[in-house]
Amino acid sequence: MQIIDNPNRESWSQILKRPTQTVDDIEGIVSEVFNNVIKNGDTAIKEYTTRFDGIDLQSNIVTEEDIKKAVLIVPKKLQNAIKEAKKNIETFHIAQKTSKINIETTNGVQCWQEKRPIEKVGLYIPGGTAPLFSTVLMLAVPAQIAGCKEIVLCSPPNKEGKLAPEILFAAQLCGVTKVITVGGIQAIAGLTFGTEVIPKVYKIFGPGNQFVTVAKQLATKFGVAIDMPAGPSELLVVADNSANASYIASDLLSQAEHGADSQVLLVSTSKNLINSVSEEIEKQIRELPRQAIAEKAIANSKLIYIENNELALDLINEYGPEHFIICTENEDFYVNGIANAGSVFIGDYTPESAGDYASGTNHTLPTNGFSKAYSGVNLDSFLKSMTFQKISKEGLLNIGETIELMAEAEGLQAHKNAVSIRLKDIIPTKAGIS
Repeated sequence: MQIIDNPNRESWSQILKRPTQTVDDIEGIVSEVFNNVIKNGDTAIKEYTTRFDGIDLQSNIVTEEDIKKAVLIVPKKLQNAIKEAKKNIETFHIAQKTSKINIETTNGVQCWQEKRPIEKVGLYIPGGTAPLFSTVLMLAVPAQIAGCKEIVLCSPPNKEGKLAPEILFAAQLCGVTKVITVGGIQAIAGLTFGTEVIPKVYKIFGPGNQFVTVAKQLATKFGVAIDMPAGPSELLVVADNSANASYIASDLLSQAEHGADSQVLLVSTSKNLINSVSEEIEKQIRELPRQAIAEKAIANSKLIYIENNELALDLINEYGPEHFIICTENEDFYVNGIANAGSVFIGDYTPESAGDYASGTNHTLPTNGFSKAYSGVNLDSFLKSMTFQKISKEGLLNIGETIELMAEAEGLQAHKNAVSIRLKDIIPTKAGIS
């Protein structure tokens, strides 16, 4: 990892640059796939699965029989672990439910807000080198709690042309209504436009590589909502002399092994700690089965010395990490001061892995600095807030003139008339207002 010593503010934007391509670099291929799927539907999706995944699938529909067989393959201990994680995720997301808000803003004007589920959602589950069955829990559990009617799961095939049995086990455990073996840009295109096999959905969820991320962003041009731009994984750790170097190295490597385009950063007020963490990374990385992948990510990553906590916090907020770990004596300074982060992990015994799997918080989070404006997936991600209002005669008398004056000032006479025509009927019957 590159060690950077006390960089000046002018260099921060360059130092904190992500190792990802821009939308412009990828948009061409995404548009090509989208246009082909619009014209040729499942035929185009089959062609892209062959080209990108190297698999010629006769059918990409996962049947109930496929799921039953997969469940038998998953070891009982792992099944129990998945169920335990599901319970914690359910507990945290159920707690996010809010009650109906009902208020009389002025006499006779009743306003309220209720939340209704998004009826059709698509869940993208990354496959590739690491099939993320944990992401099934993170997306399907809140979708089920919210009451989504159609929960469509798409995930790319492995070398045998199948989905990992753990993905199928988690899918049936969490109420997924349809599972399709398709990944990449073509999966997002199918969910966006709909085909004979893949239902069109109203909102697409889930992380993915750079191509999937750009495909999701372009899907919004066609009237489909997305959870957020969630691309290659990233982690920033802030630490001081009190921190455990081996713990920090393990956290950095836990994200580095996600993919070659992942990025991990350590920001520290201690040069001694930076050197110790660097040594620990060299030691621990040799033991990883995914060493080659982690090494590529580590090459994109940095150890940054900053002279004081105030500057460190400014740099961290400028970066806006997906995952943010705090290992400092004065942890409250960072807990209270962090403005831009997807999810925050506090203290020596809160590894980022906990949030990835089983603490209960959601691991589908904004990357690439989007935490400055986006939230991670939560229960509200699967709900719409709808407002209602009911106005009595008395209520319209109370706010009618206000509406008339404002509408007239904006030059919208029909808006004014919609009130005036009613007031003419109400005013003669003031004595009997109801």
